[in-house]
Amino acid sequence: MGRAFEYRKARKLKRWGNMARTFTKLGKEISIAVKASGPDPDANPRLRVLMQNAKAANMPKENVERAIKKATSKDEGDYKEIVYEGYGPFGIAIVVETATDNPTRTVANVRSYFNKFGGSLGTSGSLSFLFDHKSVFKIKAKEGVSLEDLELELIDYGVDELEADGEEIVLYGEFESFSNIQKYLEENGFEIESAEFERIPNDTKEVTEEQRASIEKLLEKFEDDEDVQNVFHNMKEADDE
Repeated sequence: MGRAFEYRKARKLKRWGNMARTFTKLGKEISIAVKASGPDPDANPRLRVLMQNAKAANMPKENVERAIKKATSKDEGDYKEIVYEGYGPFGIAIVVETATDNPTRTVANVRSYFNKFGGSLGTSGSLSFLFDHKSVFKIKAKEGVSLEDLELELIDYGVDELEADGEEIVLYGEFESFSNIQKYLEENGFEIESAEFERIPNDTKEVTEEQRASIEKLLEKFEDDEDVQNVFHNMKEADDE
C-alpha cells in the first residue's frame, strides 16, 4: 500500500504544520469521545487512543485535561460530526469531515468555499465510492515480531495491509474494525503512537502546477476553518510525481 502510505504521509505533514489548529481539532475529538463514553480513558477506548494522538502531536497534557473537563461541563455544547462531499476545480473529489456545534453555519461556510473556488457541494454519499474509509494505526515495532507474522495474525481482526516506516509500523484496516484492532494491539503489548480514520482515494488525478495551486487555495480554506476536522481529496500528490 505504498500509494496510500505516501498519500497519508504528505497529508499528515501538511495538516500538522499548524500546532494551534491541530490542538483545537484534537480538543473537539476528545470532547466528542468524552460525551459519548465518559471521561475515564480506561473505560473509553476512543478517548484512550485520542490521548495518545495528542501526545504524538506534542499537545500539552494540561490541554488534554482541560478538554476532558470542559466536555463534562453542563454548559458545554454538543458537537455534531457531519461529512460534506463535493468537487473542487478541475474535477478533484473532496470529502470534508467536520465537528461543529452550529451545522447551519458550517454548511454555509463549506458551500461558500466550494463556490468561491469553482467547485460545487454535492449530496451526502455521492463520492464515497471514490475513497476507501480505513482505520489507520501507527505502532512501534516490537522485538521478535516480524512484519509477516504480525500481518497474518491481524488479518482476523480486520487489518488488510501493513507498511514498515523505520522502527514503526503503519496498519491499514477496515473502518468497522477499529475497536477490534485497538483491542488486539493493547492486549498484546504494542505501543500505539497514533490511531485515526482516513479516506484513501482509490485513484488519483494528475493536475498541472497551475491547477494544483488553485486547488490548494480551496483546501487551505477548509483546513483553516475550526469546524473542519479533516479534508481528503484525490489530487495526485507532488511527491508521487
